[in-house]
Amino acid sequence: MTLRMIAAALGLIVAARAASTPAPPPKPIIPVAANRPQTLLADPRVQLRFAEERLVIADGLQPSLLVTRDGTIVAQSQLSLSSFPSQRYSSHWAMGTVVSRDSAATWERLPLKENDNGLNLEGGAIQLRDGTIVALDTYVTPGPTAGKGEGHLYVSNDDWRTLQGPLPITFNLPGVNFLGSSDDGGRPHAAVRLHRRILELPNGDLLTTLYGWFEGDTTPSAYMPTMFKTRVVLLRSTNRGRHWDLVSVVAADGSVGTEGFDEAVLGRISRGPRAGRLLCFMRTGRELWQAISDDEGLTWKRQPRVFADLDVYRTEVWAEQFRDARDKQGRLIIDNPTEMIGAVVDPDLVVLRSGALIASFGVRVPPRACWPRAEHPWNGSYLAVSLDDGQTWSHVVRMTSGVLTTHYTAIEESPVNNRVFFAYDLGDWRSGQGRSTFGRWVDLSVATP
Repeated sequence: MTLRMIAAALGLIVAARAASTPAPPPKPIIPVAANRPQTLLADPRVQLRFAEERLVIADGLQPSLLVTRDGTIVAQSQLSLSSFPSQRYSSHWAMGTVVSRDSAATWERLPLKENDNGLNLEGGAIQLRDGTIVALDTYVTPGPTAGKGEGHLYVSNDDWRTLQGPLPITFNLPGVNFLGSSDDGGRPHAAVRLHRRILELPNGDLLTTLYGWFEGDTTPSAYMPTMFKTRVVLLRSTNRGRHWDLVSVVAADGSVGTEGFDEAVLGRISRGPRAGRLLCFMRTGRELWQAISDDEGLTWKRQPRVFADLDVYRTEVWAEQFRDARDKQGRLIIDNPTEMIGAVVDPDLVVLRSGALIASFGVRVPPRACWPRAEHPWNGSYLAVSLDDGQTWSHVVRMTSGVLTTHYTAIEESPVNNRVFFAYDLGDWRSGQGRSTFGRWVDLSVATP
């Protein structure tokens, strides 16, 4: 056999082996982060300084955050990979979790265990006063009897180097209807949802919010008739999260928004004349709503909240751009208020140790046509500052504008007073233009009068 024949034979062998070896998954396309914050409403007492944007999770959408007292940042977003099959209700997307111990300079990916979807951090996490970290998986599933729910708790005693769980926990939810609705894609949804933030009261009790369907919640969503409008309720635990009891209804009204009340976030005023007040922001599918309670959540006062005149009903601001846009059925959306009126989504809220408040949220104009046509300047993510316990929000900054995003954000205060880490995403689920979670440090300074 000649050298030429030997080389040809070896080439065939190599080609055959290459053909039988699965190709590695393609690397995600990472969007370019080039966002310049724009101040929409300026309070002369407030100054915000923005560090450079950093990639947090390649391929990640819709972030959740925890920052510990040692400065460790835990970030999680949904990936484009499917989750593992599970008897317990879980997201159809796998969750990607990363940790930084050097102020967001580098990130370590925490891999999932085989056939274990792990913690969905959207349920919230907190480091308790004794240093223990507790985190709730977002999904609460049907318990053994009516009005009872079951969930998963995770615990870390070493700054998230190890995570114990899932530990089974229980919920007392009188009137809950786990099977009352589909999700926003029309799929069965046998669960209700914990969301965002856990608070530790001075006596050690924990508070958090849950949204879902209860008796009487039968008003269809305007854009998904199989999905009924939800309510937000307050829960309390007296044993560090092992069991939760329903305290009160924060908000329930089938006439509000397109979704009712959902995606709540809870804050507690830490000082001053309103110390102890609870403040809750909620998504409705239209404008954001707020609720306040001065009796540890037994009763609530509710009203819409509009930041910096970002009124989602001002459709004339974006009507021209979307005059020829059509919905999934091919109808012009300009004739359909459900598709033209904007939406505020996924609020987050942190009460800083200094007493100032920072909120983050996303604005979609319009609520679904914003993805194929993302360039309207209102379309993006925002930060707002309050110096009077949430009575007014006197400083508002647009953090992303006219770029493709799901409009979901998260914020957490660092061990440095008045420094928060702000996480957000660029990209979406279907465009193919790339998708990732980014973040940046934001420092707040307040001039004394």
